[in-house]
Amino acid sequence: MNNLRIIAYYLPQYHPIPENDVWWGKNFTEWTTVKRAKPLFCGHQQPKIPTDLGYYDLRQPEIRKAQAALAKEAGIEGFCYWHYWFGNGKELLEQPFREVLQSGDPDFPFCLGWANESWQRKEWGKTYNKKNTVLIEQLYPGTEDNRLHFESLKQAFSDPRYIKVDGQPIFLIYKPFQFQGVQQFITQWNKLISETGIAHKFYFIGQIDNDCEIVKAKQLGFDSVTINCVHRFVKPIYKYGPHLSALLNILLKAPQNIKRRIFGNPFVLPYSRAIKYITHPNFDIREDVIPVILPNWDHSPRSGKHNTILTHCLPSLFKKHLMNIFSIVEKKQNKLIMLKSWNEWSEGNYMEPDAQYGHGYLEALKETIRFFKGY
Repeated sequence: MNNLRIIAYYLPQYHPIPENDVWWGKNFTEWTTVKRAKPLFCGHQQPKIPTDLGYYDLRQPEIRKAQAALAKEAGIEGFCYWHYWFGNGKELLEQPFREVLQSGDPDFPFCLGWANESWQRKEWGKTYNKKNTVLIEQLYPGTEDNRLHFESLKQAFSDPRYIKVDGQPIFLIYKPFQFQGVQQFITQWNKLISETGIAHKFYFIGQIDNDCEIVKAKQLGFDSVTINCVHRFVKPIYKYGPHLSALLNILLKAPQNIKRRIFGNPFVLPYSRAIKYITHPNFDIREDVIPVILPNWDHSPRSGKHNTILTHCLPSLFKKHLMNIFSIVEKKQNKLIMLKSWNEWSEGNYMEPDAQYGHGYLEALKETIRFFKGY
């Protein structure tokens, strides 16, 4: 088969910033959340413990090089760095990527995903009602801010490491439907990059929450979509067909006390069962749908018992999941696959070596890729 193009989401949270110092305490990073996690039931594996790379600081170039080496060895094409632009020139967590860009090191492909949502402090009451306090609001000031945003990233788009599809730089938007001006944004950015001569246009990817939103995203100008696979497995009613996704969305927005009665608290699902729903052959076979592979998931470090947990996320089962996804993608011209994620440790969603499975997920990926290449 033609080469699979596996791009892993990459979280740049692992270094202190002044804003997080104010909001969460001095020297807060994602590791603060990871270390304080507690098991919620018998057999619940928390906290997660990194091994080879330790509790790293992404300001250290040797860590970034080691991450790239591990990913490349496993068969990952590159990282999709999460990018935080809140409008009016305000960025957060930009330092690791900026240093990768300026230094030229590591020599490992990358693209950008705009995590376009407000940051919130989530508080849970005894009645399971959630109260959110906005820490920093996601704003969309308009065309001038769109231009400023583009200019801030123009060097990245012209970098030879930037990942492209048919010569078009990939740019992913995390919440396309929360951005009312997204259609204008896409048109404006395509015009700007064409004028620079970097490329004729972008390859825009929108992350959507269910399969019924594909048409809506395409109408807004997205070239492809990738689907939030957590929404696929959180409520296994998906097995009855995508026409029930409207009901799913209603349930997702229900008060916590209602969701708790329906789904449990926390909602616990064996990984062996979840992988049946992460893949949807009827949709993932489409050329404009980019499938997602998921090695594990446990959101409890962030949300405690108000969360979703996949249990028994064995590398052998991950390999089975990979076989399912790769079997679909080998029939397609578009070989892109998103890997969720490289290092989302506080979501229990990572590929990096840990104390429980070591290099298990990396080896599973490497071996499955070799199988599909025929050697």
